[in-house]
Amino acid sequence: MIARCTRSSTMRGFYQGNQAMNELFKLSATELATLISSGDVSSREVVDAHLDRIEQVNGHVNAITVVLSDSARQAADAADAMPRDQRVGPFHGVPFTIKENIDCVGSATTQGIPLMAEAMPTRDAPVVARMKAAGAIALGRTNMPEMGLRLSTDNPLRGRTLNPWNAELTAGGSSGGDGVALATGMTPLGLGNDIGGSLRNPAYCNGITSLKPTRGRIPHASCLEPEDAGMAAQAMLVEGPMARSVTDLRQALSVLAGRDIRDPLSVDAPLAGQAPTRQRAALVTEIDGLTLPAATIREIERAGRVLAAAGWEVETASPPELLQVTETWGNVLTIDFSVMVPLLKPLITGPLYHQLMEVCRRFDCGNIPNSAVHAERARLGRLWSAFFADYPVVIGPTWTCLPWPADADLDPETGAALLERTVPFITPGNVLGLPSVALPTGVSEGLPTGIQIYADLWREDLCLDAAEIIEAGVERPTPIDPVV
Repeated sequence: MIARCTRSSTMRGFYQGNQAMNELFKLSATELATLISSGDVSSREVVDAHLDRIEQVNGHVNAITVVLSDSARQAADAADAMPRDQRVGPFHGVPFTIKENIDCVGSATTQGIPLMAEAMPTRDAPVVARMKAAGAIALGRTNMPEMGLRLSTDNPLRGRTLNPWNAELTAGGSSGGDGVALATGMTPLGLGNDIGGSLRNPAYCNGITSLKPTRGRIPHASCLEPEDAGMAAQAMLVEGPMARSVTDLRQALSVLAGRDIRDPLSVDAPLAGQAPTRQRAALVTEIDGLTLPAATIREIERAGRVLAAAGWEVETASPPELLQVTETWGNVLTIDFSVMVPLLKPLITGPLYHQLMEVCRRFDCGNIPNSAVHAERARLGRLWSAFFADYPVVIGPTWTCLPWPADADLDPETGAALLERTVPFITPGNVLGLPSVALPTGVSEGLPTGIQIYADLWREDLCLDAAEIIEAGVERPTPIDPVV
């Protein structure tokens, strides 16, 4: 990895000559934006550097499914031709990638299934439109599992996305294509979504960072059928940014946040709230019935030491009823699944269908009234709000296990149980609507390590504040060359 540069003069000196230009892909989105704004490099040079990187490594990992090379180069040239006093937006000239279930005009919203291979949107999703309005350039589309319904990224339309650290292991899902593209330097910024960790799972598996926002913070909408989401998606699905730096997440949030009439649940809300009366963090190093990986515990404790050195109070504590939170997440999800999965049977592969049916059986959704499920969701939310009053920031694992073999989640005997063991600290973000940052913190035994940071509703700022402090005390593990 090259040294991180923060001052334009330093970067100007570094970026002299072709060799340095070839390493533009190693920089963050905000670093690239600074270089473009200062005139040290052009947008075309940045786009070409990432297109070169895609050509170099994508064949080894299959993360980017459609490369928008012609339109990206045209947009870069237009960005460079624009007078500087007319440039608007913090990502002027910076490329980004887009998951294949997010509408981007000129490219199919495939959802990872053959039936939608030619499903062309007529307008950009709000998040894509806002990125473009901020000056960013759509570089490519990224892979995902069928309908976003797995913690691994594979589908019959595009094939499997490989984990760049170990091709035998899952790259995470469902935003696995963006996770791998970021980890290997093919993009500095990606757009994904999350209903069961789909932003945070690939962040953990690949060594990048992501922000799962409060439901309603960033609008979700599509112009393709079905335009109207089911109850589980209304309650839990969010769009969010993926990157290699917390600064990029914060900048992306400022671009993506806010009301859009296409999403009636979206709101305008301040990006920062009152400072807590006490800078206090809870460390979660134990979860009932599970044994966390030793490397994960070490990283959580190290994050606590970094915050303590910055003047924070840090204590070991457990949020309320974690396992019941996961149970409730599963119940909310599978109330929709019980209706949706039989309809999906002709569209998805047999192993996935059987796995989803097993998940439905595991959570026994047919025997629980919908009203009771959502009442329990409200009860748990109230308990967690009280916990955040004592501990404004909560730091724990992303996954409660190490990345597992790529198809382990489809095992008909053990797949549903594996899912349940993996996500106990993922599910609070979805079923309770909470903001969360997944943050890489290093490498252990050839795999990236990381933590997850929670705060109360609408307090993305607290997640990002803590993440920035911790990030400054660790080494970013990516970008990397894929292990082949």
